[in-house]
Amino acid sequence: MDNSPTPRTLTQADREKRWVATTSLAAAFLLTGTKLGIGIWTNSLGILSEAAHSALDLVAAAVTLWAVRVSSRPADREHTYGHGKIENLSALFETVLLLVTCLWIINEAVQRLFLGANAEVDPNVWAFLVIVMSIVVDFSRSRALKKAADKYSSQALEADALHFSTDIWSSCVVLLGLCGVVAGEWFHMRWLADADSVAALGVAAIVIWVSLRLGKKTVDDLLDSVPRGLQQRVLAAAAAVPGVQQVTRLRLRRSGPEIFADVTLAVSHAAAFERAHDIAQQVEDAVRAVQPNADVVVHVEPIAPSDEDLTTTVRVLAARHGLGAHGIRIYEENRQRWLELHLEVSDSLTLEQAHRQSTEFERALRQSVPALTRIVTHIEPAGDATATIRAEPAGQLQVQQAIGEFLRQYRLPVKPHDVRVQAVGGELAVSFHCTLDAATAITEAHDLTVRLEEYLRAHVPGLGRVVIHVEPA
Repeated sequence: MDNSPTPRTLTQADREKRWVATTSLAAAFLLTGTKLGIGIWTNSLGILSEAAHSALDLVAAAVTLWAVRVSSRPADREHTYGHGKIENLSALFETVLLLVTCLWIINEAVQRLFLGANAEVDPNVWAFLVIVMSIVVDFSRSRALKKAADKYSSQALEADALHFSTDIWSSCVVLLGLCGVVAGEWFHMRWLADADSVAALGVAAIVIWVSLRLGKKTVDDLLDSVPRGLQQRVLAAAAAVPGVQQVTRLRLRRSGPEIFADVTLAVSHAAAFERAHDIAQQVEDAVRAVQPNADVVVHVEPIAPSDEDLTTTVRVLAARHGLGAHGIRIYEENRQRWLELHLEVSDSLTLEQAHRQSTEFERALRQSVPALTRIVTHIEPAGDATATIRAEPAGQLQVQQAIGEFLRQYRLPVKPHDVRVQAVGGELAVSFHCTLDAATAITEAHDLTVRLEEYLRAHVPGLGRVVIHVEPA
């Protein structure tokens, strides 16, 4: 099977990065050739060191062009995080080249200063012109590269920009060295004849300093180091999302210009699946607000909040066991706490199977709330075996009369309506609506329906299922 990356259309960013890298390669080629020719002509170690530095820039620019081309490829099966690390590797390669060049420059300067090597320098007008031209070209290229690097977070372009910017300073040092040689000839100061070699050592010192700085940054990126403070900012943004109980883990890594974030959240186990998904989406948006275009993966884990009430804990544990819980009542007596509840199980189970589920639920509840001294569960079927039942109208008048007698006897402000009575399997099924004052407490409304249901069962023979719906007037 072909594992090659899928071809895609180049984006504006890809085209701009490749263009600035190509022009930098051409500039480095021009400067290297010019400096090498003038350096050999004038025998200036300073200019030859600059030629070596520019040759390094030529190689670095070529590596940069290759890196930005490869790093723009999409992720594939072998590189699931993309090819961004290519830019980090190219920067490391450039750092090694810089240090190798410095060793050559230092060795040559020491030979001329202390071991009597041929150090005759001809500081003619071409030597000055090539250095001035180098400063102008390096300035324009470093600005263009730095602008593109900042715009697209490209470390390869940033490293190349660093190369060209150090060339400006090193060229200035060489220019001062040439001026020193000329001054020595004019004013017969022999010690100024060594100014060119001293300038070369100055170039080497600058390049070493830049190399070490670039190398540290490159190694940090290869070891998945992230910018200082980014971890804290992302953590604060994720933790501030409503519904997030805790950010249990946050991992960030950089691959070229891209940042990858893996976030693990703790969310209340009472939250519905859709609510948990909404929280995860909000966390993704919050992370991208801190780090635009970040690749964010969020993992959600359920957790029991420290302030969760016992009723919620019971319902969540019941749902986790595939059961329903209602009628939960908590008792506190003699500093002891125990509870009673109705536990809904599938109506297709046998008593043994239902009791086994109830026992497993009670065991889990005791582990979750060790302070409970007693748990009493009333097991009941969750519903009928089928949702569709054949029914026929029957007993309508008898039920309505019983409802009317109840209301007259207790003088309650209840307005029943939409009374339906059906004959189902040899018994009556009753359902109707009751209108109450909107300010009535739900507990009072429930007690009223319980009393009404008990009255109907006592006065209507053969009464089975009763469903009373209360609603505000």
